[in-house]
Amino acid sequence: MTSPITPTRVSPAAIEAAARLLKAGGVVAIPTETVYGLAALATDADAVRRIYAIKGRPADHPVIVHLASADDLPRWARHVPPEARALAEAFWPGPLTLVLPRQPSVPDIITGGQDSVALRVPSQPVTRALIAAAGPLAAPSANRFGRVSPTTAEHVQTELGDAVDMVLDAGPCAVGLESTIVSLLDGTPALLRPGSITVAELEAVLGTRITAPGDNVRAPGRLASHYAPAIPLELAATEQLAGRIAAQGAPRVRVVALTWSEPGAASAANAGAHVEHMPPDARAYGRELYAMLRRVDEPSHDLLIVETPPSAPEWLAVHDRLNRAAHRG
Repeated sequence: MTSPITPTRVSPAAIEAAARLLKAGGVVAIPTETVYGLAALATDADAVRRIYAIKGRPADHPVIVHLASADDLPRWARHVPPEARALAEAFWPGPLTLVLPRQPSVPDIITGGQDSVALRVPSQPVTRALIAAAGPLAAPSANRFGRVSPTTAEHVQTELGDAVDMVLDAGPCAVGLESTIVSLLDGTPALLRPGSITVAELEAVLGTRITAPGDNVRAPGRLASHYAPAIPLELAATEQLAGRIAAQGAPRVRVVALTWSEPGAASAANAGAHVEHMPPDARAYGRELYAMLRRVDEPSHDLLIVETPPSAPEWLAVHDRLNRAAHRG
């Protein structure tokens, strides 16, 4: 285990230092509005390869390029359809990623060898200042591949040790879940990853339905098992919580239950589980989810049972992350 690097509180001097590191081929952990990212200059293929090595990320798994504005799209995408312009105008800067046909100059390491590139304009002021100072950044989440994404600088520090050159600390992330990803490769908008920008919001801008994705496009966060804590995670409906906990043999088997409803919390506590409460609001739940998964992921717990969240459309991103975290393949 490497010694943790001390996070650097954000200041103009810290942003200047981070920009110098990036221009010299360094890798810097940065705050975004979604999660903390592991950033390198997107034009520096060697530095981006270092991101892959630090994360243990498969080489065919693309990363998102963070731009200063939508004006930069033609440099990275050889075709920018009207739908992309409309979505960019509505949601950028913000937690939306667009997958478009790549320019030939885009390094293969960015795209995972595909003929497409994932692009977004973040809204986090620190990230925007850093892009302005250094240039477009390739920045997947700042964690080991497949594990729970970090939403504080301390999460990065604990997980990555001194593998990075600098960790910029701007406090907890405002959104807490990765960006919504929309593919615009074949003229039909397709949702590749749900996020805080909902399908209904996307469709309202586009005036058309968002389709379910095929399997021909690789994008971040689409593996069946992802966002996973080390301890096993199971999902259980409210009425099944007590039975599932009892079946595990609690309290002999140390079960922690993540609940959002009062009946769920009461039944889990009565069945002998340690109960952690989550907000009943989808956005607040998403903002706190990864921090909570990290908090309960410790040797004193044998199993995490999560009360299944509501099935309303605004909960789609939370369901996506929990289902992938629960998958054991």
